[in-house]
Amino acid sequence: MNAISNPAAPSQDAPFASIGDQIRNWAVEQGDHPALICEGKSYSYADLDAMIDQCVSALQRDGLVPEDVVAICANASPWYAAVFLGALRAGAAVAPLAPSAHPDSLAGMIANSGARVLFLDAAVRDALQSADRPPTVRSVRLDTQGDAGDTGGIDAWLAPRGTAPRHVEIQPQWAFNIIYSSGTTGLPKGIVQSHAMRFAYAQRSVERGYGPEAVTLISTPLYSNTTLVSFFPTLALGGTVVLMPKFETKRYLELAQQHRATHTMLVPVQYQRLMAEPDFGRYDLSSFISKSCTSAPFSARVKADVVRRWPGSLTEFYGMTEGGASCELCANDHPDKLHTVGRVMAGHEMRLIDAAGNELPPGSIGEIVGRSPTMMTGYYRQPDKTAEAEWHDRDGQRFIRTGDIGRFDEDGFLVLMDRKKDMIISGGFNVYPSDLEQVLLQHADIAEAAVVGIASERWGETPVAFVTLRSGAVVDAHALVSWANERLGKMQRLAEVVIADALPRSAIGKVLKRELREGFKPSRAY
Repeated sequence: MNAISNPAAPSQDAPFASIGDQIRNWAVEQGDHPALICEGKSYSYADLDAMIDQCVSALQRDGLVPEDVVAICANASPWYAAVFLGALRAGAAVAPLAPSAHPDSLAGMIANSGARVLFLDAAVRDALQSADRPPTVRSVRLDTQGDAGDTGGIDAWLAPRGTAPRHVEIQPQWAFNIIYSSGTTGLPKGIVQSHAMRFAYAQRSVERGYGPEAVTLISTPLYSNTTLVSFFPTLALGGTVVLMPKFETKRYLELAQQHRATHTMLVPVQYQRLMAEPDFGRYDLSSFISKSCTSAPFSARVKADVVRRWPGSLTEFYGMTEGGASCELCANDHPDKLHTVGRVMAGHEMRLIDAAGNELPPGSIGEIVGRSPTMMTGYYRQPDKTAEAEWHDRDGQRFIRTGDIGRFDEDGFLVLMDRKKDMIISGGFNVYPSDLEQVLLQHADIAEAAVVGIASERWGETPVAFVTLRSGAVVDAHALVSWANERLGKMQRLAEVVIADALPRSAIGKVLKRELREGFKPSRAY
């Protein structure tokens, strides 16, 4: 069978400790050490610990009890971080929500979570005016510091500084957070992760150099698991988070140089934009130890450029917020494998299955399923959706279905083909958009490419490409079709190329292919 595993899991000898207790310990051991830096202001571990206690005391005053839910929907800020950590210290699960989501979708997530209180900012408050959200949810504004007379703001809500909250003994199995899926494949689903899972991940992060000397530059949203996998380990292990509320290439490079950043987690489009920055080489980035990437396809060309020009190691992680198995590609060590997402991580197991759920033999292409110690508990209040996301082998072992299609090469490196839902069936043949995108990216004038299937009377579906051009490039779309089709197989040939100013993306850089399909107006019948 096509099972790939790596049983050599790292040591898990350390006794469980909640993130709230870990931060309190650091406040005692290194109270003056910077925990959080944002927009020029530094917050020590003593400061952050006190802010967290203010939040815990206020939540307890308002009747929150362990295993309740708190929702946050706002742009990143120090008080966003303090509220998140305060809710966790109080024993609540946190549902961090994307401000960019449609108001009706936001209202649905708030209702599904059962949140007792919603922390938001002005933009989200205004957007939710038209949505039918639960009337029992209390709202607190995070962006009202210093607004005199604003009784709905964080200043008025907080308990006085120095108020001692009741201690809560956090249980490892309690829900830590509820991460809602992007909704690009339908209604968002709440992914429940436990305190035990977050603790185990933080402990493993020691291997990547996290600790009191780590300075982690974060420029992705705090509602994204992409961010949280570096945010929480940094604080749990006594390091410093430099929080960048809005990503901009030159500002990112300035902050990295100024604070001597050692760690960062970026999505592929951010790497692409940084490497294209004309002044990239003028900044001193020699302090970097570890750079990571996840969340979206990462082109081999950009990986190679990062390895060549940016000091420190580059690691690409492939996996899902739901958990299951993950892969790790140490790009510096495997320059000949940059077209892959690496090998299965320690303690994880992956298998490939066909459309009927049968396990496939080695060398096959199939849907990736995986299991590991970091699997989600399930989708919050959606047992049917949880069951759909699971696959069980003959021994009854539980795996999570990724919805991704891939194959393992002869060295055990995973080659991703595509999302199962994005695969194009043209004339009865499977066409993988990623294959076509890789060909398009070989063109000197193309910066980005995304291929989707559109309806065709003749073929059922046919591929259409959306591309952006490199700065200063001038090229005809028909010429691009001809160029690409000369290099593609008969059943892969493009029906059309659309030159766009930009590709629609989620806040963490995923190309929104559904928007491309829905907005496409064919120039002729296919």
